[in-house]
Amino acid sequence: MITTVIGNYPKIPDLPAPGKWRSTVERFQKGQIDETQLQHVEDEVTAEVINEQVQMGIDVITDGQIRWEDAQTHFARRLSGFSINGLQRYFDTNIYFREPVAEHAVAWTGPITVSEFTFAREHSSKPVKPVVTGPFTLAALSRNVHYPTLKEFAIALGRALNRELKALEAAGAEVIQIDEPAICQRKQDFDIFAEASRVLTDGVKAKKILCTYFGDIGGLYPQILDLPFDVIGLDFVAGYRNWDVVAAAPFTRELQAGVLDARNTRVESVDELVRAVRRLTAFVSPGRLMISPSAGLEFLPRSVARRKLAALVEGTKVANQDLKGART
Repeated sequence: MITTVIGNYPKIPDLPAPGKWRSTVERFQKGQIDETQLQHVEDEVTAEVINEQVQMGIDVITDGQIRWEDAQTHFARRLSGFSINGLQRYFDTNIYFREPVAEHAVAWTGPITVSEFTFAREHSSKPVKPVVTGPFTLAALSRNVHYPTLKEFAIALGRALNRELKALEAAGAEVIQIDEPAICQRKQDFDIFAEASRVLTDGVKAKKILCTYFGDIGGLYPQILDLPFDVIGLDFVAGYRNWDVVAAAPFTRELQAGVLDARNTRVESVDELVRAVRRLTAFVSPGRLMISPSAGLEFLPRSVARRKLAALVEGTKVANQDLKGART
């Protein structure tokens, strides 16, 4: 079993360290510094959070998404066809995003996350997985005034983001995570989600992780296993029902299991995490398990995120040792 994270990481450091990222963004928005100066600070903070993940012992890390305004805007601003509207609540969190509006046909015009992935790989001693917001979630959280149906919109986004996945693969990405939390909220649109997913992944040979969170996949299992993903990521905290769902039929893919609560400052004990991992091995063999937080860590203070990741790593280590001992 290995450990990983979902995507984002707290941008604000612990006190008394200066909040250089926030103050730099504010200065940039006021026109006091230029984009090059902003990028310099984003590089510094990204290197910091990469180093923290590595120090905590995470096996497969992300760049922490320090450069992202939010998971929707980061892609919509860089795809043609979108304008950006006012703030909307991100699911049931206290985080807001700027609503993309599809006013024209959407299209990929060039790499969006390739330079971010390349930077992270150059600054990490551990494997790095890039993260891409999936076409269904981007469609579901955008306003569509161009396409006749949600299906046509999602498929067009799948076609555009397929080029992003191929660009990441060409840059050396061996594992790519596609975030699709919206399918847990809009299960009635599974057929649209499935078709957009097939378009998205067409011709992409890198290992593909479908990551869901903020809910369960009840009603979508086991058919979700038929989609062209190598790993299915599930939230076993907000989506507590997933424990029963995945036990209902053989789990034929690798599982990225979110057992660490990414939205609560309480730090889980190692024993709690060991029990959760042992429970997972009842339906997925250890060699097909990736242990992770339930969602991105941006909802937490950075000191809490570090303590939680340390517990996650130690719990997985103890579980691995227990399983090794049982085999011998």
